[in-house]
Amino acid sequence: MKKHMLALGLVATVGLSSQLQAEEELKDIHVYKSPTCGCCTDWVDHLEDNGFKVEVTETNDLNPIKIDAGLTPSLASCHTAFVGDYVIEGHVPANDIHRLIANAPKAKGLAVPGMPAGSPGMEMGDRKDHYQVLMFNESGQTRVFAEHN
Repeated sequence: MKKHMLALGLVATVGLSSQLQAEEELKDIHVYKSPTCGCCTDWVDHLEDNGFKVEVTETNDLNPIKIDAGLTPSLASCHTAFVGDYVIEGHVPANDIHRLIANAPKAKGLAVPGMPAGSPGMEMGDRKDHYQVLMFNESGQTRVFAEHN
């Protein structure tokens, strides 16, 4: 009986350890951005402040990355990131990325098209534009994932 309980304890510990490792890996996010874009740097800071471990690659040509990621021009913004199997385009709030990871929907990723004032990295004093975070699939179809004011 004691051996059986010990074995169950080991299995539970290994399972929990594997789950925690997987969750930790999903907090690793790789951001591609222009070396001269200050709002992108501010968005990276926002991610780090909200628990993400961020790797940044600076490039002057983001188009091949966006094309390889399957992004349509209507979803485009100033930076592209990858977390797990998901694509994150633009100034998506960290809380929305955390919710995406936690719920793990069948989707290609999230996007905030353009550069709306008041989104993370685009703070402009009291100005806050209403904007939507769009979830998109492999075909480029979108639906509203979140709305922010």
